[in-house]
Amino acid sequence: MTRKLGYVQAFNEAVRQEMAADPDVFCAGEDIGAFGGVFQSYAGLQAEFGEDRVVDTPISEQAIIGLGVGAAVTGLRPIVDIMFMDFICVAFDQIVNQAAKLKYMFGGSATIPLTITTGGGGGLSAAAQHSQSLEALLCHIPGLIVVHPSNPYDMKGLMTSCIRENNPTIMIKHKRLLGMQGEVPEESYAIPLGKANVLREGTDVTVVSWGKMVNDALDVANSLESEGISVEVIDPRTLQPLDTATIVESVRKTNRVVVVHEAVKFGGLGAEVAAQIQEEAFDYLDAPVARVGAPFSPVPFSPVLEQHYLPSPDDITAAIRGVVARPGA
Repeated sequence: MTRKLGYVQAFNEAVRQEMAADPDVFCAGEDIGAFGGVFQSYAGLQAEFGEDRVVDTPISEQAIIGLGVGAAVTGLRPIVDIMFMDFICVAFDQIVNQAAKLKYMFGGSATIPLTITTGGGGGLSAAAQHSQSLEALLCHIPGLIVVHPSNPYDMKGLMTSCIRENNPTIMIKHKRLLGMQGEVPEESYAIPLGKANVLREGTDVTVVSWGKMVNDALDVANSLESEGISVEVIDPRTLQPLDTATIVESVRKTNRVVVVHEAVKFGGLGAEVAAQIQEEAFDYLDAPVARVGAPFSPVPFSPVLEQHYLPSPDDITAAIRGVVARPGA
């Protein structure tokens, strides 16, 4: 049976169902116990499963990730929460040099079924230290799987896959999507990691996007249909490993592509997507790959400045019109 469920409730349900099915799954993080987490992602779980399986931790990101790495390598399936994505920087040694590398350094004999969850993205006027999109940093590290759902259905299915995965995963929850409603089955289900989703088919241009920007891209695609511009929208869902094959297949059909992300444009993941497209489908391109991203600046606190800073539907529209207007090769 399918019913409407919120993005954050879909996350919570995936965790609850996996905890009920596997006693080795437990959660740890700041204020996730009785309080349920700063965004209520873990609401009700401590009451249901007890303090031994939903653990309130000290305010120490290094300790939280270190706890998760140690528990995972000794046979448990920890879910450890870092409130804001910005704070992963405090625990980068544990994430980059321990979680990501232990399997490699032990010749494959170490298993690290660790899931790190965190809230990313701007739009809440939370200022420069609580609003960043740092997925490109994480995707650069071999050994990490990075996931960024754009809707409640994908959230539940991808979170289920993260918990079951035997390698370290990072689940990024976009803060502006926490209240988004969507159809989500009641039963447990898993969406394969590393497989993109073609959300909308089109013939004139491919838009590749993730997180909240996917929904903006879909809105733009629908509005441009009245102008006779047919937009295909692809959501990678998993950013590392990236499903390049699905993206390239689309580009070979549409011959034009725009990559949209909320993160800073310079050095963003959009540059990697563009590079892979030109390596594998250069002869199919009728226009250069266009990118839409944030300016090279910290995220402003001021609501007016922040809205100016974040990529908008108008920015996406302009980029699409720009590549479509170029004469074909």
